[in-house]
Amino acid sequence: MESFDPVVLARIQFAANMTFHILFPTISIGMGWVLLFFKTRFIATAEQQWMDAYQFWVKVFALTFALGVVSGITMSFQFGTNWPGFMNTVGNVAGPLLAYEVLTAFFLEATMLGIMLFGRGRVSERVHTTATFVAAFGTTMSAFWILALNSWMHTPAGFVMIDGKAHVTSWLAVIFNPSFPYRFTHMLIASGLTVSFLLAGLSAYRWLKGDKGKSVQASMRTGVYVAAFLIPLQIVVGDQHGLNTLQYQPAKVAAMEAIWETQKGAPAVLFAIPDKETQTNKFEIAIPKLASLYLTHAWDGEIKGIKDFGEQHPPVAPVFWAFRIMVGVGMLMLAVSWLASWQLRKGELQQWMARALVGMTFAGWVALIAGWYTTEIGRQPWLVQGVLTAAQAASKVPASHIALTLAMYLSTYAMLLSAYVSVVFYLARKAAHAATVLIVNATPDLKADSNANWGVAHG
Repeated sequence: MESFDPVVLARIQFAANMTFHILFPTISIGMGWVLLFFKTRFIATAEQQWMDAYQFWVKVFALTFALGVVSGITMSFQFGTNWPGFMNTVGNVAGPLLAYEVLTAFFLEATMLGIMLFGRGRVSERVHTTATFVAAFGTTMSAFWILALNSWMHTPAGFVMIDGKAHVTSWLAVIFNPSFPYRFTHMLIASGLTVSFLLAGLSAYRWLKGDKGKSVQASMRTGVYVAAFLIPLQIVVGDQHGLNTLQYQPAKVAAMEAIWETQKGAPAVLFAIPDKETQTNKFEIAIPKLASLYLTHAWDGEIKGIKDFGEQHPPVAPVFWAFRIMVGVGMLMLAVSWLASWQLRKGELQQWMARALVGMTFAGWVALIAGWYTTEIGRQPWLVQGVLTAAQAASKVPASHIALTLAMYLSTYAMLLSAYVSVVFYLARKAAHAATVLIVNATPDLKADSNANWGVAHG
């Protein structure tokens, strides 16, 4: 086991923890605003369907928030155990930003969550709505501080190095560093898309189980329509983010596009197997000049190749494939959301489309993780771009110790993730069953109709 590189194992361990953790705040951020939308619609229309939707989805929000908090705590410990050089070098920047995030999350989200779950009927409608808004605002502010730090690690600004330590000269420059606006916007839209497909997928699942009540229809339409709106917006923001990355992290872009030689009119590589030994692409399928067009907005725009960066470049293959998975899933989201929107506007959703939405329930997670890997692996070998490498920040913990805790993390995360997915679908089944029983017991005529719908859903 000691033959393994402890730095690589430490990176894998942190990546595993971050992969698990980021799934839940992503849902919490978007879900908070969806709950606020449901609540304000209920107040404006007095239609019970909106409150029924709120009462169902607030349970998913609470479950998601709990797992996000637990996984975030373990991640924080790794700064001391595996990456002591990070805080020793840039702790003056990272420490306050992380502290603000914790204060935001616990004081705004956790406190208001209790009122959202148990306060209705015990506090006024206005207080309950305010609590929902504050919780939604808290989730967004948590993302604000974390994305400020993460963006600073990619495009550091507003500091000077004194005796090997970063000292802040301008907090505005630190927070609003060159890549922050693009990363923050990109992440918020990604959160909205993740929640949209979760809404649409679980609602379609309930619909297939025979629950075609108004609250299910409202949740499904909300998810589908929001996704259809956000996907084109994400494409535009992603394009601007790409231009920013090309300016500040050209090595990452070269890896994303598998461009080895600096060239003008660079092709867009659709498929290839990047070979780091020969620094070439095997089995390449490419469209001439297209990469230069969408990266520089000019047919003959120059793109730096991997070879120009010597050893200071990320591994090409994982960045190349992660980026394509993100884009591919995004295009699938676009097609499904637009087609589902068209069906809903024409009338009722078709059975095959409902099943497609169920299959896409967690598609946002796939695109999110692929995009996160593109971003974070694409920064290597740097931990803070141009300031601190991963090797410089790593601890002296033996590889065997890291491997043991890594195995424990992975097994625990696999169990928790499967439990989370199982529970949210259980909640959907339980709600669908309760709604079906209510219909069946309403009148004899409705009972026959409900049985017929149940048979169609399970046909």
